[in-house]
Amino acid sequence: MAFVTASWNPLGEAFYRKIELYEMGWNLREGLRNCQIAAAPYGGPIALLKEPQRSSPSARPQLEIYTSSGSPMASFMWKSGVVKQLGWTISDDLLCVQEDGTVLVYDLFGSFKRHFSMGNELVQSHVLEAKIFHSPYGTGIAVLSGAYRFILATNIEDIKLRRLPEVPGLQGVPSCWTVLSQDRQTKVLLANGSDLYILDNTACTPVSPSGFSSQATNIIQVAGSFSYKYLALFTDSGHVWMGSANLKEKLCEVDTKMRTPPSQMAWCWRPKSQQPSVVIMWEKYLLVVGPCKDTIQYNLDNESVLVPELDSVRIISGTHHELLQEVPAVSEEIFKIASMAPGALLLEAHKEYEKESQKADEYLREIKEQDRLGDAVKQCVEAAGYEHEPETQKMLLRAASFGKCFLSNFRPEQFVCTCRDLRVLNAVRDYTVGIPLTLQQYKQMTVQVLIDRLVYRKLYPLAIEICRYLKIPEYQGVSRVLKHWACCKVQQKEEADEVIARMVSLKLGETAGISYSDIAARAYECGRTELAIKLLEFEPRSGEQVPLLLKMKRSQLALSKAIESGDTDLVYTVVTYLKNEMNRGDFFMTLRNQPIALSLYRQFCKHQEQDTLKDLFNQDDDHQELGNFYVRASYQEGRLDTRMSCLQNAMDEYNKAKNEFNAKATEEEMRLLRFQRRLEEEKGERMVGCSLQDTLHCLLIVGLHKQAEQLYKDFRVPDKRYWWLKLNALAEKEDWEEMEKFSKTKKSPIGYLPFVDVCMKHHNKYEARKYVSKVTPEQKVKAHIAVGDLEGAADAAIERRNEGEISLVLSHCSATTDRTIVDRLNRTRATAGKK
Repeated sequence: MAFVTASWNPLGEAFYRKIELYEMGWNLREGLRNCQIAAAPYGGPIALLKEPQRSSPSARPQLEIYTSSGSPMASFMWKSGVVKQLGWTISDDLLCVQEDGTVLVYDLFGSFKRHFSMGNELVQSHVLEAKIFHSPYGTGIAVLSGAYRFILATNIEDIKLRRLPEVPGLQGVPSCWTVLSQDRQTKVLLANGSDLYILDNTACTPVSPSGFSSQATNIIQVAGSFSYKYLALFTDSGHVWMGSANLKEKLCEVDTKMRTPPSQMAWCWRPKSQQPSVVIMWEKYLLVVGPCKDTIQYNLDNESVLVPELDSVRIISGTHHELLQEVPAVSEEIFKIASMAPGALLLEAHKEYEKESQKADEYLREIKEQDRLGDAVKQCVEAAGYEHEPETQKMLLRAASFGKCFLSNFRPEQFVCTCRDLRVLNAVRDYTVGIPLTLQQYKQMTVQVLIDRLVYRKLYPLAIEICRYLKIPEYQGVSRVLKHWACCKVQQKEEADEVIARMVSLKLGETAGISYSDIAARAYECGRTELAIKLLEFEPRSGEQVPLLLKMKRSQLALSKAIESGDTDLVYTVVTYLKNEMNRGDFFMTLRNQPIALSLYRQFCKHQEQDTLKDLFNQDDDHQELGNFYVRASYQEGRLDTRMSCLQNAMDEYNKAKNEFNAKATEEEMRLLRFQRRLEEEKGERMVGCSLQDTLHCLLIVGLHKQAEQLYKDFRVPDKRYWWLKLNALAEKEDWEEMEKFSKTKKSPIGYLPFVDVCMKHHNKYEARKYVSKVTPEQKVKAHIAVGDLEGAADAAIERRNEGEISLVLSHCSATTDRTIVDRLNRTRATAGKK
């Protein structure tokens, strides 16, 4: 185990180790000298802004972007203003804060995305210093202006600038300052000499660290922890104060014996660790301090940069990339010299087993005697997750697998999950990928974010393999990756539209969760309209095709697709769009070539736009439909003259259409209107909108029987309808004498039972009885029952010996009052049954 602990250094109750992650692949002749450098957290990319050599004053700075292993990703000449600060967003976009307050945003590959300003006042006063920070709101920027005022933006995706209050007595650049995010509020902590101030939205508050040494006259360096919960202050006396971010709780204070201002300071504290520590760096010297008198010193060969992480600190130099972290407690227990921890014994047992030594059994017996074999397996599995070297990981996992063989009820979930996580981590830590994540960072980041980062770097094959290996649902994994690949592919202008469309179709096929319309939309945004149309051919949902086709001004194709879909709402959407975008003539001609769309539009116009419907029929010379249109219009008019004019137009159109039947029917309607007009003139009552039946009814009600008779003959009203109308009109007037005369004019085509019913409806039993004798034998029973003559109904039913009629009479009889009738009917029914 000596090779594992060779890089360990003790500090207080813990050990720290410095691991080499990569030998950098970049070729920096002067290292990091004369460079601005920004490295993204969670093993993110590195940006370098290399200043030109003094010997060539006309040269421009060079901006270069690398992976964490030093592999180049982008490089371009910087042609904009003076850059005061570089930094990365949470989504791995590069921010370049210029002296005039303008912030330029680039992607991983150096492509310009957008820009924004931190305020117009900075154009004159300029940015003296700037810091880029991450908070629960997103990525933020804080700048110090030439007027010594702080301006803050907590989220660059939703810029809301805040000018923080002035600091009393501040006449120059503060000796140090940092941004803190506490209680969902972003603040600035600054030091002016030995005085500390906290700036928030409303006030500048002087503060004093708890238990701070009085030896200090100036605070010259400040560093917040990765989580913003803790703070470290370095003074000109060489003391480091460590405590809570609100300065109320002191963790410790350490004398570094170094009075030279450090170039950088960062926290190195694992989330579950009980020991705080701070890494302080000078030009070629690194110091790790904690809550004890001891320190750890490292000599640096080259200029370096510290990158704070969730559970460690990365150290980047011109030649190497290293990781400094506290050794996890479980690793310490296993690998510490002379350790008797269960995991250490199990590891030794496995080593002896591989040597085919009997000592393996002795170690196993010792663990079993303590009943700690399960704990030993868990320790080995957990420790494997914290290791960076694959060989060490394998050694620990093999030991754990060996121990599992002697356990009957061991749950394998932890072992399986760790193996799976390590396989993913080893893949992304590879030099060609260059994302040196620790297990804790990976858990904090989540798999989805890691997949997003791989996709953003265009490492599509690796992202797909990880999705499949982890069995991520397609719509969250493979489909999302393939969609991003396709959207990136359509932006490659060096390839022909047909080639790209074929490649996208072959690669994506019918993969679930992928919308070709989204990919087509990206192609259209890139100015490749024809490619977008070709891609839309693969989109199975017309509802996704049509809106984009309309956006691309391909309205004819959009209309065809909408009609093919069979979705009337979609067709109406396209037709409405065409109506608003085209002139009237072109619009009608377009619809003429699409019968289905034309039919639907006619239906719409029939209810909403009558005049447009008339224009459509006129353009098509559709005389039949024009005739129908005028007929419908006539019923909506209030004046008889106007109605007759509409009907005259309808008749003309029917004649043009050679529809003699409709023309004749319209002529008959006009005759009725002329008759109604004559009635209006005679009676002085308006009859506009009355049908033939209504007109007859009105005539009969007012007593104009001769006119009604004439109308009945002129318009050949069916006899049954006329008799019904007259019968009901006479009953409403209660003109019983006229009704009796009417019943005797000729044989009633509707029979005489309606006479009985209408009289009873108006409660006139006397008149109703007059017509009972005229009713046909088949209706005698119903007639007698209608007038309440059960005796007569029973006689009629008995005479006809009809079972149904007998049952009908019985249903109206009472068992007490109509006993005689009931007995007669029952005897008749019994007699009929015997026969």
